[in-house]
Amino acid sequence: MHTEFLNPEGLSRGTYSHVVVVSGGRMVLISGQVAYDERGQVVGETFEAQCEQVFANLGRALAAAGAGFGDIVKFNIYVCALTPERVKAFRAVRIRHLGEHQPASTLVGTTALVDERLMIEVEATAFVA
Repeated sequence: MHTEFLNPEGLSRGTYSHVVVVSGGRMVLISGQVAYDERGQVVGETFEAQCEQVFANLGRALAAAGAGFGDIVKFNIYVCALTPERVKAFRAVRIRHLGEHQPASTLVGTTALVDERLMIEVEATAFVA
């Protein structure tokens, strides 16, 4: 598998890649993960705590497919009551799990998720050899 993460001239720089080109390998699609534990209970009363649970869930889902965080090529992130502070908190958690890896990414502010206690949902696409 070959993956290229591109940030073409003329596009802004961020903590993500604007373009990801993947050839070979298997595509892994991860449904939106929220801050539920294995019993379906919400974990975390703060935004940061929910982000950590979401990334723990993503890690489990990726491992089940033989993948890891470094195999992610695309994130879709949905955040309730989006603020600059929440963006900063999310980025800090993401960096703890992904390091310098910068998949393509879309972040959307929303008014609600499936459960009113949830603050964030993240879906991911990964490619593995």
